[in-house]
Amino acid sequence: MKLSLNTQTNLKRALLSILIGLLLVGVVLKVSGYRPLECYKALWEGATGLSSGKPVSVSDKGFSVGGWEAHFSTYTFAQTLATFTPLLFCGLAIAIGIRAGLFNIGAQGQMTVGAMAAATVGAIGTNGSLQPVTGTLPPVVHLTLTLLAGVLVGGLWGAIAGVLKAKRGVHEVLSTIMLNYVAINLTNYFATHNLKDPNPSNMAAQTGLIAKSAWLAPLIARSNLTIGVAIAVLSAMGLAFLLWRTAFGYEIRAVGLGAEAARTAGIPLSKILIQTMALSGALAGAAGALEVMGIHHRFVQGTAGDYGFDGIAVALLGSVHPFGIVLSAAFFGALNNGANLMQLQTDAPKTVAVVIQAVIILLVGLRFKPKETPAPTTEKEE
Repeated sequence: MKLSLNTQTNLKRALLSILIGLLLVGVVLKVSGYRPLECYKALWEGATGLSSGKPVSVSDKGFSVGGWEAHFSTYTFAQTLATFTPLLFCGLAIAIGIRAGLFNIGAQGQMTVGAMAAATVGAIGTNGSLQPVTGTLPPVVHLTLTLLAGVLVGGLWGAIAGVLKAKRGVHEVLSTIMLNYVAINLTNYFATHNLKDPNPSNMAAQTGLIAKSAWLAPLIARSNLTIGVAIAVLSAMGLAFLLWRTAFGYEIRAVGLGAEAARTAGIPLSKILIQTMALSGALAGAAGALEVMGIHHRFVQGTAGDYGFDGIAVALLGSVHPFGIVLSAAFFGALNNGANLMQLQTDAPKTVAVVIQAVIILLVGLRFKPKETPAPTTEKEE
């Protein structure tokens, strides 16, 4: 099976897939009694923050174009970028695995353990306080340690699947699915026992608040957008550099194109498989850490949401290329955030966004059809 990574061709296919997906879902909306144009208008406004009419809140910026009045909601757009951040990290995590011929379905679990690790390190200096406290570490140090904790533990969790693959031949799809269950149930146990919120009136499965010195301040007031969005984009740039400008990246791509050929060429196959899975897990772990530091300020049950699984769709739509994944994550982030406003304004269920994603990925998957190899010809016997 040969996968073309021609940027221009893949971009056209992705855009065509999106267009067909929107058209097909529009038909479903029409048959279901909704008005597709109204639904997509609300979806657009919720995704971009751009709406017609005069500003309706202090966060809106009004403008006029040729007599047409409109406004831009910085808060709405900030929420879209906040959703974009974990999607980008998880998309990159899936992509680096695919580049090495590995299908990491464990980003969900890796993000979850990364979030728990960040919540644990972030709680240093709180001493079980029920209220937010400053903490004992300088903010720069505490923020760095908290993020690194999520990255390190997520990487170690990913490396487990890598070791099982390299040393015992366990397929990574099987091991990462099982490790997802282990991660989710293990962290939930800690969140309800050893690390449970010390507030006796709180029965939810969550840890105590992390220290304020480990909080990421919102870039837009009341939004979930933090400096994490810049870290995610820089990570995409760094991954692109690693894959195409370093010896390690070359080895990853060589293993993905042909493991046995790479082994014959002297590439340490086991080492590359383990390191790639560790790097994949580290990226997903970073997503979990940033969710804790910037949004929840603690570990809560379901911190990872569906980001780990959505990352698979993001990676495929982005043609497993870091820059393509940036665009893909932006689209899925806009789709997810826009669906909330669509449901509010039109009563159309926000699961419509999930259907759109599914249709798009089915269409994108068509490009992975293997090329038929002609049968070898033999000379006709006389």
